[in-house]
Amino acid sequence: MSKSYHIETYGCQMNVADSELVSAMLNDSGYKETDDINSADAIFVNTCAIREHAEDKVHSRLGFYHKIKMQKPSTIIGVLGCMAQNLKEDILESKPYVDIVLGPDSYRKLPEMLSDRAKIDTSHIVDTKLSRYEVYDNLFPSRKEGINAWVSIMRGCDKFCTFCIVPFTRGRERSRSIEGIINEVKIAVQNGFSEITLLGQNVNSYNFEGNKFHTLLSKVAEVKNVKRIRYTSPHPQDMSVEVLDVMKDYDNICNYVHLPLQAGNNNILKRMNRTYTRERFIELANLIRNKLPKVGISTDIIVGFPGENDFEFNETLQVMDEVKFDSAFTFKYSSRPGTKASGYKDHVSENEKQIRLEKVIDKQKTHTKARNENFINNIEEVLVEKDSKRSDKQWAGRTDSNKWVIFDKNTEKIGDFVPVRINSANGITLQGSIEKIYEMEFAT
Repeated sequence: MSKSYHIETYGCQMNVADSELVSAMLNDSGYKETDDINSADAIFVNTCAIREHAEDKVHSRLGFYHKIKMQKPSTIIGVLGCMAQNLKEDILESKPYVDIVLGPDSYRKLPEMLSDRAKIDTSHIVDTKLSRYEVYDNLFPSRKEGINAWVSIMRGCDKFCTFCIVPFTRGRERSRSIEGIINEVKIAVQNGFSEITLLGQNVNSYNFEGNKFHTLLSKVAEVKNVKRIRYTSPHPQDMSVEVLDVMKDYDNICNYVHLPLQAGNNNILKRMNRTYTRERFIELANLIRNKLPKVGISTDIIVGFPGENDFEFNETLQVMDEVKFDSAFTFKYSSRPGTKASGYKDHVSENEKQIRLEKVIDKQKTHTKARNENFINNIEEVLVEKDSKRSDKQWAGRTDSNKWVIFDKNTEKIGDFVPVRINSANGITLQGSIEKIYEMEFAT
């Protein structure tokens, strides 16, 4: 009788991709995935260490797993990913019921560890060694049915931003082979995925045997039946004209760029070790908009970085006014143990962080509304992704510029591309209706 496992994933898309890899390895070794956590023979949590809130959620879940293990002592509990890498000592000391602690470069060993755990009654099995070579190039993820396939093209990071724990939890940059990536893309397409998203901590610093990201991007775009391609997250320092030219040349590469600003003041950017200036960032954003008409540009913004005063924060607001991002992921600075910034003494109060965050959110709402209103009366090709949360009689889908559109159902199904006329813009979503010419063509 085969044993079962249950895996929960927290954090970024890279963790989602890693969980799919782990699932593939467990499936190949005879385990069967189950949605019933209480009946699983092994429970795994794939963890994130980017922000304190993410860690708190994992600690809470581990407490829940412990209750399951008390009812069923044979249950194996495993902590995978970035928290396992960064906080293994704390986990082993404070959570003695955890059986396996495994870092992001050690997933290949998991089936063997489970086998050993079944044979030998040992307290813990731990492997958090970082690798300069592991990219899981010859393994293919076990993906659930869906629209988007996350394809990891590289691992690690060499940027060492002072606020970021990733170089310490995922190691140094190394890139997968183009051949391995293309093979995975072909399998995803054969399995019915409509959209491919290329993943990397700094995706556009990809470099395999001298082949840069723009070369890889063009080769993925040429794979037969690839309908849509996205990539995330790029670093402004590595964004090149060559990448923008490839995006312009291929219709199946989405007209969307995620460009993390983080802060709009040069002094703060230097303290963050972001390796670009506000002037260079604005210049780059303008270049992207000039090269790619109707492009969607999103960003990341951190408020309350140590030492950030009112003038420096206001310069972030000024860059927002200059660029007018389509959307933004906004955060209060969260100190991560082990990073350089955690040693800075001039921290901003939580109250001031919250005030600044609310100002950024309010400004972004204004910019999002203005950008979205420019789409009214346009006919946009929308990929049907899921039922609308508002009504089961409506679809929700995205344009290639990454804008969500809500529209009434007709005869379409999830995974279809349909032309939608944009009628209005409310909040972060667009409202539309299927273009009547399309309806007439479909009927005939």
